[in-house]
Amino acid sequence: MDKKFWIAGAAGFLVSLIFSFVAHGILLQADYALLPNLMRTEADAMNYFPFMLLSHLIKGFAFAWIYRQGISANVPWLTQGVRFGVAVALLVAVPLYLVYYSVQPMPGTLVVKQIILDSISTVLMGIVVAFIFKTTTTKEIV
Repeated sequence: MDKKFWIAGAAGFLVSLIFSFVAHGILLQADYALLPNLMRTEADAMNYFPFMLLSHLIKGFAFAWIYRQGISANVPWLTQGVRFGVAVALLVAVPLYLVYYSVQPMPGTLVVKQIILDSISTVLMGIVVAFIFKTTTTKEIV
């Protein structure tokens, strides 16, 4: 694991954490307030905050590691970052919220907002991680 990996993993962690806070802690706060039986209170949620940090830390470094495995030498970094972000969103965010929707009494509009916001976050992570790895060639990775 080289310096770019650690930087990309840390950047992925920060993008994930910050965008998640903006999306779920600010933009969707009113939507979540309508579901008190499904959500922890803010005070109770703070007791579990270390798990939230761990989740974003794992996501950031796993994201960077997987991205690094598939860098194509002749594809622009921005294209690769967007493509990777979309693929991960379709692999993780979309199915996750659809499963939640099928087993929890979540309003459909909330689920759509969650999917859109988390997909944007994931594509943004892809762009940031691709930017950090942009000068990496396949020879440097091997």
